Amino acid sequence: MTGISAAGMTSSERSVADARKPGGLLLMGSGGSLSHTRTATDAATETATVKGIRPLIAADQEGGQIQRLKGEGFDRFPSATVQGTWSTAKLTSRSTDWGKQLKQAGVNVDLAPVADVVPASQRSTNEPIGKLDREFGSTPATVGPHVAAFVRGMGAAGVATSVKHFPGLGRVRGNTDFSSGVVDDVTVRGDANLGGFAAGIRAGSELVMVATATYTKIDPANRAVFSATIIRGMLRGDLRYAGVVITDDVGAAAEVASVPAGERATRFVAAGGDMVITAKPSLTSVMVNALVQKAQQDKAFSALLQASVRRVLTLKQNHGLVSCS
Repeated sequence: MTGISAAGMTSSERSVADARKPGGLLLMGSGGSLSHTRTATDAATETATVKGIRPLIAADQEGGQIQRLKGEGFDRFPSATVQGTWSTAKLTSRSTDWGKQLKQAGVNVDLAPVADVVPASQRSTNEPIGKLDREFGSTPATVGPHVAAFVRGMGAAGVATSVKHFPGLGRVRGNTDFSSGVVDDVTVRGDANLGGFAAGIRAGSELVMVATATYTKIDPANRAVFSATIIRGMLRGDLRYAGVVITDDVGAAAEVASVPAGERATRFVAAGGDMVITAKPSLTSVMVNALVQKAQQDKAFSALLQASVRRVLTLKQNHGLVSCS
């Protein structure tokens, strides 16, 4: 999933989308009106479509400070901390409305909701979530039902959701987009604060996004996106999740800058993941080439990659993005 401008692809972005036909496109920046965004997504879809298979078009549309698309035709909606005070019925209704606007704009995936639980005592020091008002609440009892309500609302509008950032960024300090060495030394396997993710999965979220932080009480040797214990063991095994597993950004994020770009993709798939996000379009070819090369050299990896492709194609088929001629 390659980053492109929400206002319309640049010439370099178009070249990447045309040459590599990425399975997804992530809208970056604020774009313009709903109608302008639709024009941009139609053009991007046409460019990236290959053999009747259209790309996923995604946006970060959480509300509050994290709302990419906010021009004319898009409701401005409040942060998750406010949404978390609403009844679940109200949140489902409102998120259905927001989802319909995304659908009209040509967006079929919302990289939301945040299922992370931020303890009340850590809100002021939690850079990625708490300080940006991105959490529904400070306990899984509050977060879980609201995650599910948001997922159901978007689903009713025909928009897939991605609960994030598994297994949670609520107890870290640094933001993995801008800092390296971000560590959670509290969360354990089976942690109660995973309840938001479990609720989102039960409600039908079709993607789960994995964090790039390291969880020392679960797998101290690997960041979550490279951890088979976290992806295969906890997400696929403990939570019985069978849908698409997607990375947080591993293109521009500071947390993974020390890892060669190709390895970011291959290590994620080897750990059980399916779809790689790079906010840097220039890294798309490097990552694609690394995946292909490793699959050609390693039969076991090739089988994992094929399984990932099937999960992504199933998601696309469920959203009418696959046409067989």
